[in-house]
Amino acid sequence: MRRKDLGARGEKAAQDLLKKRGYKVLEANHRTREGEIDLVALKDDAVVFVEVRARTSHAFGTPQESVTPRKLARLRSLALEYLATHPHLPPRARIEVVAVDMDPQGQVLSLEIIEDTSG
Repeated sequence: MRRKDLGARGEKAAQDLLKKRGYKVLEANHRTREGEIDLVALKDDAVVFVEVRARTSHAFGTPQESVTPRKLARLRSLALEYLATHPHLPPRARIEVVAVDMDPQGQVLSLEIIEDTSG
């Protein structure tokens, strides 16, 4: 299975999990010149910017480990830009990660929400 297809399956699984947990997904794959936000959602009167990390192997680390400080800094920047262009949204915001472990055929093995990684 192609990497792009695996990523799409991972994002779909993450979106389904978030909805089950009470998140209202507003947008998927929000792109700007600076980068992409995988999912934008609302939960508990806050805007949640979600980075989805899917892996079929841990040879280069877990999905959680793939979110580097540099990636978090870029997400913070993208989140601030998003909030500035969407003034109707609540001012509270946070960044979360959904880690998706998959087999090479794209079957989801496990999902984990890592809440509020914005600190």
